[in-house]
Amino acid sequence: MGNYWPSYSSPVKYHGLFNQGATSNLNSVLQVLFMTEDFREAVKRYNSENRGTDWIDRHLTVLFNDLQRQTANTCDITDKLGIDRVYKQRDAAEYFEKILNLTSTEASQIFYGLLTNRTRCSSCGTQTDSDAAFWHLPLALSEDYKVVDGIEEYFRASDFTGENQMYCDHCDDKSDATTKCVIKHHPEVLMLLLKRFEFDYRYMTYVKIKHTVDVPCTLQIPENQTYELYAVVEHFGDLTGGHYTATIKDAENWYNFKDSTVTLQVDT
Repeated sequence: MGNYWPSYSSPVKYHGLFNQGATSNLNSVLQVLFMTEDFREAVKRYNSENRGTDWIDRHLTVLFNDLQRQTANTCDITDKLGIDRVYKQRDAAEYFEKILNLTSTEASQIFYGLLTNRTRCSSCGTQTDSDAAFWHLPLALSEDYKVVDGIEEYFRASDFTGENQMYCDHCDDKSDATTKCVIKHHPEVLMLLLKRFEFDYRYMTYVKIKHTVDVPCTLQIPENQTYELYAVVEHFGDLTGGHYTATIKDAENWYNFKDSTVTLQVDT
């Protein structure tokens, strides 16, 4: 998603995070978590009720308290995450998942979803469900990509026929089948991972997809679950280098978080 909001340099009510080297990816994720009020309060509440825990909630509570007063340092977070090479380029989604996996269930459940891969045999009608937890839904990009179309494609049923028939335990044979993804548990906050990098077999390396992406302010997921856009983490650059920023909306305005700099975004 492109940066469509011009900046406004007047002092703002939020604070940034110091970049330790190449930690803009981590900073962007931490700002999204901080600005997610339910998560922030759940972390603080769990920490106050469970002193001495090994969860990362304690470190996040200290960081969030600092962020409410001043530009903050993330050294305790990088130590807890085991990051010893702060100049190495990493993926923001990787940090997002790692933090949630180290966070108490009380806080991380806000982002927790349960996805079912449902297979139905066309011969006998037997239905088989395979469940998997998720923190985000990955969407493969294409030219002139629209997230609404991507969600529709993600949950569209697929038919397996001919040479692609699937084995059915009930029939004890291969048969035509239909598969589809169904969200069994919708997360309170849904994260979409727009897969900006793909492997180019001509050059035998990963390249960045630079197509324009249309991201709606309101998104409806199957089973009539509706989500409102409030945060976007963007990457500028290529696979080996670049910078991450986060653009996040509070109750009234959009703000851009670029490490230690926070700017109010003005609609045009």
